[in-house]
Amino acid sequence: MIILSEVEVKRDESFESALRRFKKKIEQEGILREVRDRKHYEKPSERKRKRAKERR
Repeated sequence: MIILSEVEVKRDESFESALRRFKKKIEQEGILREVRDRKHYEKPSERKRKRAKERR
């Protein structure tokens, strides 16, 4: 699955503000969260153990 997000840089817009808008858009779309989740695969049994530990 390929997810592409793009932000058009407006005329006379600084790079920093365009980058800020891009980061905000990615955060809203949940792309950043998905990348973090996929970075390290966690087995289902490990997830259950981790959740149980957090509940205590």
